[in-house]
Amino acid sequence: MPERAYIAIGSNLGDRHAYLEAGLKEVATLPGTHLVKLSHAYETPPMGPVAQPDFLNAVFAIETSLAPEPLLAALLATEKKHQRQRRIHWGPRTLDLDLLLYGKCVIESADLTLPHPHMHERSFVLIPLCEITPNLRHPVTGRSFAEYLAALNGSEAKAVGPLALPAIP
Repeated sequence: MPERAYIAIGSNLGDRHAYLEAGLKEVATLPGTHLVKLSHAYETPPMGPVAQPDFLNAVFAIETSLAPEPLLAALLATEKKHQRQRRIHWGPRTLDLDLLLYGKCVIESADLTLPHPHMHERSFVLIPLCEITPNLRHPVTGRSFAEYLAALNGSEAKAVGPLALPAIP
């Protein structure tokens, strides 16, 4: 039975828009997977201590028959295919794919934590997530993500336009 998963996607190196579109297309064509919703892209300042360009961020929803761990492995493989390097924590990246939610699953393992442990603290995740699913609730706290977003003090994210939905065979 397919499950709905939410994924954050971002890039701040090279042709950011092209990296986002390539990542979307690859995830949408994973076995037993299809893209169901996509937010606008948002330009946001980077987090962390490293000077780097601004990010383009978005959130998308998929329906997938992949279990959470194989889905995460596919996301990491997609990042690697697009020259993602993990040398600096919160450093610049060509493509970043974060599994935010997988249905109502709560997982805490060495490789995967669901829901994503910091998603409710980041406007660059909450703004596009609430755009595509405004009534979604955190599976552990029961609080709506819109409430988490309202509790943040402003946002530096600005919409830069819709991403093109990838052509799905």
